Amino acid sequence: MPAPVVHFEIGCRDQAKAAAFYRSVFDWQIGPGANAAALDIAPAGEGIGGHFTSLGHEPHHYVTVYIQVADIAATLEAIVAQGGEKVVGPIPLPGGGAFAWFRDPDGTTLGLSTPPG
Repeated sequence: MPAPVVHFEIGCRDQAKAAAFYRSVFDWQIGPGANAAALDIAPAGEGIGGHFTSLGHEPHHYVTVYIQVADIAATLEAIVAQGGEKVVGPIPLPGGGAFAWFRDPDGTTLGLSTPPG
């Protein structure tokens, strides 16, 4: 089965300003995230969930989609073997699961995730 895109992340400097913009334009339901640096975005009906993140350092402005895989370490090895690059991770998440960032051979940064449990 192909690995699905399961989450997105929008980097920003000002979470309140970003949340107000996206809430107003797209009617997104936005609430507190799992940590102080995140605001969760819940889709109303169709679509995948995501979050805003204010890292406090570069990169400030980015969008990342996350691809769900069974084994992040093995997937990162395959990415490197195919000419990609590991950027960060795997990093465990507080609620379970983990994430990582990688660059494809063209330089595009994407994320990997595993579900909790």
